[in-house]
Amino acid sequence: MPEKEYILFCDESDRRGKYYSNFYGGVMVGASQYERITRRLDELKLDLNLYGEIKWKKVTASYLDKYIELMSAFFDEIAQGNLRIRIMFRQNAHQPTGLYPKQVELEYFMLYYQFIKHAYGLRHAPEPIKLRLYFDTFPDTREKAKQFNGYLLGLTETNPWQDITIIPEDITEVRSHDHVLLQCMDVVLGSMAFRLNDKQKAKPAGMRQRGKRTIAKEKLYKVILGEIRKIRPGFNIGVSTRVEDLAQRWTAPYLHWNFVPANSEFNNHLTKKDNKRQKKNPTEPTSVSNA
Repeated sequence: MPEKEYILFCDESDRRGKYYSNFYGGVMVGASQYERITRRLDELKLDLNLYGEIKWKKVTASYLDKYIELMSAFFDEIAQGNLRIRIMFRQNAHQPTGLYPKQVELEYFMLYYQFIKHAYGLRHAPEPIKLRLYFDTFPDTREKAKQFNGYLLGLTETNPWQDITIIPEDITEVRSHDHVLLQCMDVVLGSMAFRLNDKQKAKPAGMRQRGKRTIAKEKLYKVILGEIRKIRPGFNIGVSTRVEDLAQRWTAPYLHWNFVPANSEFNNHLTKKDNKRQKKNPTEPTSVSNA
């Protein structure tokens, strides 16, 4: 039966990256499935002797197999339709234009607002739903966070959102340490920021070879990519995932959204392709065009 209540856990990563920035991620679960899935993943963590918080930055060669097993269980629930993942990011080459200083100052929350409003296609839910929003602790002021919460509550007063119920008490900052779903989301989100920003190529200062941790992270990323492609064959991490119709923004198990500002210019100099060309031909001019 359709769920009447959903919980959406949200996290963010890499506010500034070499090629891609402002990574936002969410994992949505129906209220009736939440306890079962949480118990399954928490028990698996204990079986794997993973007593601390699971995080992308903690991935090492010695823990790689354990992380792979946990993420396989996480993606099993996604493949069954019990969890829905959305990842949003911004390609640096799409440079916003005409922003007011206040918009620049509030960039973090403005992008988070766009993510909540559009990434899950909540307006396409077939029946009225109640939504709880759990955010990993905001790295910003209480005042800005309170203003952000007000904007989210205001969504339910607009026509497309009138069948979605959000109450103030259900917009909450939480500690990822206490929520295994948020921890698993952190690993997926971190893996995408890692690969899109070419961190798999990083070498320690003065070294000719990559470090063991970097190699382990690349292996885990490839496992995660493989799990996604079981759900979406031919999936490309760097572009917005194609959907057949708008309703799939609500129903699809896994989607990426490469956010492009409405007013922006495209700077070739900030792309991976141009970066490689510039290294080979340092005197070659770069180009900027309207997006």
